[in-house]
Amino acid sequence: MQPGLEGPSQAELEEWNTQLQEIGEQYQALMQELFEQRAPDAAADSIQADIRDAFQAAAESLMRNPQRLWETQARLVQDQFQLWQQGWRALAGESVEPLVTPAKGDRRFKDEAWHSDPYYQAIMQQYLLFAHAVDELVDDLDGLPEQQKRNLAFYSRQMVNAMAPTNFITTNPEVMRRTMETRGQNLVEGLERLRTDLANSADGLNVTMTDRSAFEVGKNIAVTPGHVVYENELIQLIQYAPSTETVFKTPLLVVPPWINKYYILDLREDNSFVKWLVDQGHTVFLISWRNPGPEQRDLTWADYLQMGPIDAMGAIEQATGEKSVNLLSYCIGGTLAASTLAYLTSTRRGRKVKSVTYMATLQDFRDPGELGVLLSEPVLEGIEAKMEQDGYLDGRSMAYTFNLLRENDLFWSFYVSNYLKGETPAAFDLLYWNTDGTNLPAGTHAWYLRHMYLENRLVEPDGIELDGVKIDLRKISTPSYFISTRDDHIAKWNSTYYGALLPKGPATFVLGGSGHIAGIVNPPHKDKYGYWTNDELPDDHEAWLAGAEYHEGSWWPHWQAWMTGNGYADPQKMVPARQPGDGELPLLEEAPGRYVKTTIPEVLGETATSSEG
Repeated sequence: MQPGLEGPSQAELEEWNTQLQEIGEQYQALMQELFEQRAPDAAADSIQADIRDAFQAAAESLMRNPQRLWETQARLVQDQFQLWQQGWRALAGESVEPLVTPAKGDRRFKDEAWHSDPYYQAIMQQYLLFAHAVDELVDDLDGLPEQQKRNLAFYSRQMVNAMAPTNFITTNPEVMRRTMETRGQNLVEGLERLRTDLANSADGLNVTMTDRSAFEVGKNIAVTPGHVVYENELIQLIQYAPSTETVFKTPLLVVPPWINKYYILDLREDNSFVKWLVDQGHTVFLISWRNPGPEQRDLTWADYLQMGPIDAMGAIEQATGEKSVNLLSYCIGGTLAASTLAYLTSTRRGRKVKSVTYMATLQDFRDPGELGVLLSEPVLEGIEAKMEQDGYLDGRSMAYTFNLLRENDLFWSFYVSNYLKGETPAAFDLLYWNTDGTNLPAGTHAWYLRHMYLENRLVEPDGIELDGVKIDLRKISTPSYFISTRDDHIAKWNSTYYGALLPKGPATFVLGGSGHIAGIVNPPHKDKYGYWTNDELPDDHEAWLAGAEYHEGSWWPHWQAWMTGNGYADPQKMVPARQPGDGELPLLEEAPGRYVKTTIPEVLGETATSSEG
């Protein structure tokens, strides 16, 4: 022992020993639960097989060109030697420039120790050099089909990011400090949280992202006043109370996605799109989808169309006397809205919709992005087999998949803070919504994944048949407004753009800043992100952007001007404000209604476990 340094006291040793025993017991219990709960299934097996095939193809490509592998290894060895030299110089007290630094926006290495402590700086640089080498190796592979190369890049990125030194106790300076300060209590609490999250997960691991006890649907989120005025097996229809003395004559029907819940559009008063729409003078009706379980296994896309928008339009006519509506749709709700319009057009009822808005909506699935990695034919067959067995796709599995598209921000950052640091997640309404998932009926979702994502049949004339009616998006004459977002990784704008080229009616395309959520839910008072407009619709999305004009702020007022300027919401035809219950429909319950409050564990008869109280 060095002079001047004192060893731990007997009491400290006993405290550490107690903590280590507790950690060991928690770990053993965790392994037992993993062994009991994680039975293999067809979906997981198909993904594992696809991963093996991708890496096998990469190995065969390298065998055909061993020079490339040798060059990559030689460069990595050279970099390691330089790093070793720099390490010695740093230990000698010399100031040296790092050989490699984290990419801008990489928040994993923000702690000062990664940049000031030679030990941690060396670990970080070794990892980054290795990560760069893997990226270059995958990029340079020859002879692989584009889809397989994309899959390989995704899988290798997942593996490399899982190996980051930030994800391990002894190579993360923040975790080491925390462990020493708490004498391991952070690890005890972290293991408890990990066991709780595993118990509340389906496939994979759904990490707790927020303090769920801080929110309650209908209490401090989804609070815009209104009533449920209609319901069937699949939907509750909410009519919101007006906030203006007069309203536009044509009602507005909002068709949200049923992957997650509608209240992303009604989180808080200051960012609620629903409240803003009401305040602009719209009579707003909104579909609240049921959270389905095994009993709804046979629901089809046609059922969603009939019991969703079409039934809702019939109910709105009863409530207001109006025979037509304006449609406002989001994500998969927009894909359904396009199907509905094509169906109505083919059955000569297209005039029931005066205008349609598509927010971050895929109609042309030519580039599904990284979601396409998990929707190849063999993987899809495994997912279909799993859904056929269960009758539904567990929404927690879907959430885990979406989180892996942004794994460092939406998975590993919470993994480190929750399980290694033992921290309690902060209260954040958006992340509460993100973890309040919905199941997906087998009959609907399997059909959607195959016909839309894999085969891209919605864009084909008569490529889709619903209730015996062949539909064609090119026949739609309803005026349409498309809003997509530039950084969207779920509905990529270089695919959503081509939906605007399909209908024969007038179409407007607008590109917002930011991503799938923030770029859409972008209230004007925040003055963020901006948007691009272009009156022309060239055949290529890049040509559209090259000729587009940038505007500051939110796209919401632009949309409202489009609605009023074209008379879809006609300022010259205002009527007295409509209160829920004024028409023929009775008030069933106050908004937000019971459908949106139903959780996955409740649907499946599980008991959710909570470590947050």
